[in-house]
Amino acid sequence: MTGPRLRDSDGPPRGPYPLGQIPDSVLIEVGKQVVHRLAVGHSDIDGDDFARIFANAINGGTALPRPIGIADVLWNGCAWSCKTVKLGKPFRARRVRLISGRNSPEYSVGITNPHLDPQATGRAVLSIWNQRVNLALGECEDLRAVVFIRNPVTREFVIFEYAPHRFVPDDYVWEVKQANRRSNPNFIGRDRIGDKHCFTWQPHGSQFTIIQDVPGSTRRFAIERNVPIVEPTAILAHIQFRESWISIRE
Repeated sequence: MTGPRLRDSDGPPRGPYPLGQIPDSVLIEVGKQVVHRLAVGHSDIDGDDFARIFANAINGGTALPRPIGIADVLWNGCAWSCKTVKLGKPFRARRVRLISGRNSPEYSVGITNPHLDPQATGRAVLSIWNQRVNLALGECEDLRAVVFIRNPVTREFVIFEYAPHRFVPDDYVWEVKQANRRSNPNFIGRDRIGDKHCFTWQPHGSQFTIIQDVPGSTRRFAIERNVPIVEPTAILAHIQFRESWISIRE
């Protein structure tokens, strides 16, 4: 007996390229779309915008109108959770904080006083994350996360990819951070063995953050020229806009 078959280990990866090996063509397509957005006056790229950019860059991806678990983009049985981080020096990033959505132990499991038992609260936070991973894996066979670190001012950008996974709650120790005399302090999750800071959970707003190492496979690119902003009048002239296009309704 060889053991049960596991769905997420059956068959080859379904993505357009091997995990973590983002090709030059994808970087160029992402860069092209960033240039376009800067040219029409977008000063920054948010998470939803990056999901659409990435879906277009992999040629045929679909940016979901709302996530399925943690999945934001689908392509041929592969899904990505798309995250963005804004840093002053993207090329020097070694660890990044990935905001991973609203995560409410009170709503999900009925914990009304999270400070009463920080360890139980932390276990609940990770269990909610795990369930979101389960939902995404119910829709795809290859689940990835793609992270976009950006500085639109210096025009420096970093993209990396990794495989998100379920966390074992017993592997982490949770504590309440009392710094700055906050009335509702954050919860910090640390690796039980190495004491490494892995998670932050904020009771106010129920925001869950994963601290992720930047891998060696990270891809970097820069936009070498200042991007001129195309004035709205120039765009309207290009499409031959006429005021007759506007129909005023009573």
